[in-house]
Formats: sequence, C-alpha cells, structure tokens
Amino acid sequence: MNIFNKYTEKLVKLALGEDIGKGDITTEALLIETQSGKADFIANEDFIVAGLELVDYLFKMVDPLVITHKKVKDGHRIRKGSILVAIEGNVRSLMKGERVALNFISRLSGIATLTSQYVEAVKPYGTKIMDTRKTTPGWRILEKYAVTVGGGKSHRMGLYDQILIKDNHLKLCARETRNSVKIAIDRAVRRKGKYFVEVEIDDPELVTIAKGSGADRVMLDNMTTDQMRRAIELAGGEIELEASGGVSLDNVVEIAKTGVDAISIGGLTHSAESVDISMEFRNGY
Repeated sequence: MNIFNKYTEKLVKLALGEDIGKGDITTEALLIETQSGKADFIANEDFIVAGLELVDYLFKMVDPLVITHKKVKDGHRIRKGSILVAIEGNVRSLMKGERVALNFISRLSGIATLTSQYVEAVKPYGTKIMDTRKTTPGWRILEKYAVTVGGGKSHRMGLYDQILIKDNHLKLCARETRNSVKIAIDRAVRRKGKYFVEVEIDDPELVTIAKGSGADRVMLDNMTTDQMRRAIELAGGEIELEASGGVSLDNVVEIAKTGVDAISIGGLTHSAESVDISMEFRNGY
C-alpha cells in the first residue's frame, strides 16, 4: 500500500504547522543557528514498528538537509532499547520535527502491534483480520497501512471502492419492499460493474437470500457464535462470511472457531494505544 499521496502531504504539513507555528522559540533561544547534531529514535518497549518511511518524509519538509538512516523495517518486531532510525543535521531542524515524527510512528506502531495480536490469536483457524472505516479523520490511509503491517487486511478504503449495504440502507429500501435485502443486493449487483458487493445482516436466515442474489460477502453483524454457525451452515461454502461487532482479544478466538472467513474490528484503529518511542541525542551533541 502506497502511503504517500495528497492526503499524506496535507496531514504531515498540518501536523508540523500546528506544532511549530511561528517557530520553536525555546530551541531558537538556546541553540545557535549553525549547530549540528546526531540523534536516534529509540524503542522504550517491545512492539511491531510501522510508519518509518514518514520520518524521512517529514524531516525533509522541515529541512531538506536532514539525513535519516533506518535501522529496521516496517513490520519488524522491535525489542526495548532498539534504535529505529538515526538522524543527523541542524539541531534546530531535528528539534522541530521530533515530536511530530514520534507522534506518527508511535501511533502507527501501536496499530500494527495490536493488529498482530489479533492475527496471531486466530492464525490456527486461517481467519482474516480486517479493519473498518472507524479511523482518525485524515489518517485513514496511514492507519489502514499500519493494519497491513501488523498482518491484517484492509477493508474498503472509503465509500467509493466497495459496495457495502449497511442496516440504514436496508431500512430505507424497506420502505419500498419487505424483502429489503434482496432488492438492495439486486440493485447493487446491477450497478456494481467491477465493484465488490457486501451486505450486512443481523439474522443468519438471511444468508440464503444474500447468496442467492449475487452478493460477494455477508457481514454477520453482532451475532452470537451460535448464530454465526447457523449462517455458515446456510452459506454452504458458497459465499464469504465476515463477523463484525463486539470483537475483542477476549472473544476473537471463539469467533474464529466458528469458521467465519474474516473478522472486522474497529478497535484496530480507534482503540490502539500508541507505543513509547523517544528521540535521544548522542553524547557530544
């Protein structure tokens, strides 16, 4: 997944702008303009690293002369005390970019780390772990990238790249017909062209209608594991099933054991804790 696009550029510029403002008045007051230095980004705990490409990208916005050296790659399991990136250049520039760079990689590494915990938990069952659109505004491509770094799969990026018929769509279609699932899927399939079609249901008995209408995947919304097993029985392996709603590390294994193909988890992006990383100047700088 390419994380560099117009949204990334705007986001990084916004983050730098809100932190630097008219200038780093503390650094400018204490350090001479020509002073140079070297520093390391150091892990203060164990985690899966993500977002390192942003470090060079961000510091080049601050000062094109700053040099960065990645010591590890995204997806690596990092141990406490490891050096992630070494940077060198004008110390005023390094100080200006420090906190924003740390905010990005700490957040993205936290998402990758949490995702990897879910992925490892369901690995014996071959279940895919997927993200959702419950992302931080403006951060979507970065947070979804972090999910893939952690071993998860990216669901649709937005409203434009996959048809996903949700409960509100079905309620609105129900004003026209009692069989809202069928009419919604029929309309989506007729108009979908190249697009993948998924429908959300809260009753396992609706799986028969969904698979008979041409949907590609069914989302089982907030179902019990017994309801999921019934849905799998009705699907007969003819359509992909995704469990969603109320998923945690405490119950994800039980859900995977039902045999669903995928589990989508909003918490991967909206509830992941940032990891602890710091920038430390080397002795003599």
